Amino acid sequence: MIKKVDLDFTHKEVFASPTPLGLIGLAVSCAALMPIALGYTLTPAAFKTTAVWALFFGCGCQMITGLMEFANKNLFGGTIFTAFSFSWAYLAWSFYSFGASGFLPDHTVALSVDMLLFVIFSVLTYGFGFFSKLLFAFLLDIDLLYLCKIVNGLTGTQALAFPIALLTAGMGLIALWLAFAALINPTSGRSIFKVPGPMFFAPKKASFDFSVRYNIFEALYKHWQKNAYQEMELKTLQAIVKEKTGTDDIVPNLFYLQEYGCMVLTFDVFEKDKIHSLRLNAQGLDLYEQLILKKYSWK
Repeated sequence: MIKKVDLDFTHKEVFASPTPLGLIGLAVSCAALMPIALGYTLTPAAFKTTAVWALFFGCGCQMITGLMEFANKNLFGGTIFTAFSFSWAYLAWSFYSFGASGFLPDHTVALSVDMLLFVIFSVLTYGFGFFSKLLFAFLLDIDLLYLCKIVNGLTGTQALAFPIALLTAGMGLIALWLAFAALINPTSGRSIFKVPGPMFFAPKKASFDFSVRYNIFEALYKHWQKNAYQEMELKTLQAIVKEKTGTDDIVPNLFYLQEYGCMVLTFDVFEKDKIHSLRLNAQGLDLYEQLILKKYSWK
């Protein structure tokens, strides 16, 4: 009896990926900071205006993103976006307070927190290296920004104000590139905004290698398309699988697939336990069409 098979045991996300929202919010906030960071405008109105952008886009977008990432069981994304949102909330408050009344946060407290954030983001930088080189560069940019802020705080000067402005611009541009990659690449079906692979690789967890069975099914399915239910000789199938996977030790898999009800095996006339030829039956053909060709996955 042919039945529909569902082997999708992966975690179903509650929300669509919120990461582009957080990255766009970050990019917009960085753009709002640039005129002040470069010294083009230092008026009270400029500080209050920047504070509003930082509150809604820097804090708001990243807070929403972080909570949605946690709901999607993304620990890394949820942690960094939520934590960073509070940093933007503090920045918005300090900018608005300075623009409204000239109030400045306590220097010693701010320096102490910047030191701790530098440590936190440095460790997270290593973690993000397992996802992408560009994400690693993104976190490294944040690390250097905090390092410059710490140096300025320790020396009591603004000697690194310009590097801080450049790092802020770099952070916004990388965030925007990553957001475009997440939004445009899947939509266009092309890698227009390229994102390089991981910088580091964790040891692979033990998992089932489906490549042998996949190639068995693929070879027999193609044989069926040309020859209907005529059987394929075992040695022919072994040669095909060996070319694709490097192994011709497929007999245990064939007996398993026969027991599963996907395959018909014909044994040698003289050696009753030796397979001579084989083919997929209707159940096997349907299984391949479901799992590989996705025949029930209508769009």
